[in-house]
Amino acid sequence: MSTVEFQAKVENGIIIVPEEYKQELAEVSTVKIVVLKQLKKQTMQFDIMDELAQKPVSVPGIRSITREEMHER
Repeated sequence: MSTVEFQAKVENGIIIVPEEYKQELAEVSTVKIVVLKQLKKQTMQFDIMDELAQKPVSVPGIRSITREEMHER
């Protein structure tokens, strides 16, 4: 058994096979499918924000301030 791996879009519950694999898959009678679901982008934004909160990106010219400096009046 040989393997082919690709990312595909799902439209109305139907997996759309990329053009470059259609010919190869047309020649087989049975395939084994393993689905790794990727959530929609809205949900992914929260994951990115969580990651940035854990590992902030330093930007040249921007100085981090302490909590005390933030609340100074």
